[in-house]
Amino acid sequence: MDHFSTDRLTAEKLREDHLADLAALHLDADVSRYLGGVRTPEVTKTYLAVNMAHWDQHGFGLFVLRTKDGAFAGRAGIRHILVDGIDEIEIAYTFKRDLWGKGLASEIATALTEIGLSQLELPSLIGLVFVAHGASRRVLEKANYVLEKSTTHHGEDVVIYRMRR
Repeated sequence: MDHFSTDRLTAEKLREDHLADLAALHLDADVSRYLGGVRTPEVTKTYLAVNMAHWDQHGFGLFVLRTKDGAFAGRAGIRHILVDGIDEIEIAYTFKRDLWGKGLASEIATALTEIGLSQLELPSLIGLVFVAHGASRRVLEKANYVLEKSTTHHGEDVVIYRMRR
């Protein structure tokens, strides 16, 4: 599956020509504060390459999100992530600042959960969220993810939410 749609968004598999949009997203300090900080375009280029390779290795990964009129909205997807030495599969979503508070994260979290658990038949999915990121925690709670534990990830205090098939 290299694309899907929700009521208000379209998602397309990451490609090299998405670099400019992703770089602009990652340069926004407000957007990046819960992603480990602002990323330079060079770091974003490496990020893009790593996530394109994830698609090749696993058959799923991150998508670029667009509004129905075709404007870049953000990125989201399902990917492997190492947490506390365990290979987990997380849903991830990040939106441009001007799209916050419109319910798009909840919309995409619901779609990704359906794809991961029903279509890909994964046993479980996690959401890894900075402890202080209340909005993202509420998104996962509304999507019926259950708070599982607190831990640290790349030196940051995070919580893990989980949904099982």
